[in-house]
Amino acid sequence: MGNVQPTIIPYEDFDVTDDIKSIRKACKGLGTDEDTIIQILANRSSAQRVEIKQAYFEKYDDELEEVLKKELTGSFENAIVAMLDPPHVYFAKELKKAMKGAGTDEAILVEILCTATNEDILSYKEAYVQVHECDLEADIEDDTSGDVRNLLVSLLQANRDEGYEVDEGLAEQDATALFEAGEGRFGTDESTFSYILTHRNYLQLQATFKVYESLSGTDILDAVDAEATGTLKDCYITLIRCAKNPQLYFARRLNAAMKGVGTDEDTLIRIIVGRSEIDLETVKDMYLEKYDVPLKEALDSDCGGDFKRLLLEILH
Repeated sequence: MGNVQPTIIPYEDFDVTDDIKSIRKACKGLGTDEDTIIQILANRSSAQRVEIKQAYFEKYDDELEEVLKKELTGSFENAIVAMLDPPHVYFAKELKKAMKGAGTDEAILVEILCTATNEDILSYKEAYVQVHECDLEADIEDDTSGDVRNLLVSLLQANRDEGYEVDEGLAEQDATALFEAGEGRFGTDESTFSYILTHRNYLQLQATFKVYESLSGTDILDAVDAEATGTLKDCYITLIRCAKNPQLYFARRLNAAMKGVGTDEDTLIRIIVGRSEIDLETVKDMYLEKYDVPLKEALDSDCGGDFKRLLLEILH
């Protein structure tokens, strides 16, 4: 949406031979030179990192991912491994991980799918089949139920209008439908909410939310908060926040990951690595605007060691 900025762009003086030699040296002998690994990987684009991985294998007959996994540990290892996959492959793996074993981590499904563009969704579906040899939509149907399943499956059709046209008449019509489906009689017509939130373009939704507020006297987020529950509520809130300002949504997710006792390091990795070539610079701006603290400062006091140094390097 509009003018968003990444923190990582392709490295101008990229020399893959140099990079693989430096990484090889960093992993050789006693101890690992984590600084070199951070400096290289956090300053190369995803496509360049994929080239590094291929060149490393060709020259040394070793999988770079396996070599690094032996050398590194914890969240630092997880973040580095995440950086070695193209983003759509990484997100396909995260979706699978969210559905593995007993219980489903629906918050991850929501975060990834409710914020994705049509093109993202199609690339996740493709990568999912390649990596896992099964169908993302079928897995989501098996792993979720009811209105949440319907909403996520609707998103997987990648049918959102992604234009920038606003039809005021449609905004009136949709706002009225949301109002009638919602306040006072929520629970009766989730499909109206789901259809509108998964099909309209973001500017159209912003216009709809304005009309909704003048009709009902309530902000749409407050209405959803009061009327919906559970994962469905999370889906609606994510879709609404994304329609209003996706980068602010990610800033909020980062803040929540660092709040309270303990840090949700997986979410930090997903957003900081996952958004680094899309809009992370803009997410940083939103974080500062919303929380009055630079994101780097928040991370600095919340994370430690090589993991922290890597994230700070990605944030530039």
